[in-house]
Amino acid sequence: MGRKFFVGGNWKCNGTTDDVKKIVATLNAGDLPSTDIVGNSQQYILLAEVVVSPPFVFLTHVKSELRPEIQVAAQNCWVKKGGAFTGEVSAEMLVNLGVPWVILGHSERRALLNETNEFVGDKVAYALSQGLKVIACVGETLEQREAGTTMEVVAAQTKAIADKISSWDDVVLAYEPVWAIGTGKVASPAQAQEVHAGLRKWFGEKISADVASTTRIIYGGSVSGSNCKELAGQPDVDGFLVGGASLKPEFIDIIKAAEVKCA
Repeated sequence: MGRKFFVGGNWKCNGTTDDVKKIVATLNAGDLPSTDIVGNSQQYILLAEVVVSPPFVFLTHVKSELRPEIQVAAQNCWVKKGGAFTGEVSAEMLVNLGVPWVILGHSERRALLNETNEFVGDKVAYALSQGLKVIACVGETLEQREAGTTMEVVAAQTKAIADKISSWDDVVLAYEPVWAIGTGKVASPAQAQEVHAGLRKWFGEKISADVASTTRIIYGGSVSGSNCKELAGQPDVDGFLVGGASLKPEFIDIIKAAEVKCA
């Protein structure tokens, strides 16, 4: 069984109640590629695993209104059990709400909130320990890419997670070059493939051949309806973490890029 294509939509800090209703309506009406219908439930098995990540305040609304084949993710959670941590949301709270996924280590949080590799590793480990699945983000800045240290940077970020967890079964690794996020610049398919292959090689050498072959490594950074198919055609690109385009109808086109893998 190959790695199932994964498409995440990170809505970031965007949207009003009306905006969210429109996005949900678009997803519910979307013609998503599927393989089968399950029993009498009329629930489709999608070719891609699809997860959308609204802001915290909209999570329960989106979860209750969205078609059941699409899952939801939080955009962050606290590093340990809840308590006197004003403004934070704990992994336990997300589990209590029935939210299955969380995005951790996004470059915006690393840069703006000074989340270190070690802190991200601790967050991933705690979230997993509470039963959440994790989209863990890694990626280099433009300066690091130009200095030729891309693999060194993403390997260190990945190692900080690997040092704290015992299983990668519930982790999707998102490679998001910082210079491509929200800039309109996108890593070329060859650039994306090179880093994804490098990360898979790292998994094989440092963890196990099994983890290397089964862990999904997805790409994020100005993914759009126009570039998604070429990116999806790369052997080590297992899907996408989509930012701005996940707020638009073209997100449906990006989900359909799963057909490239199944052709």
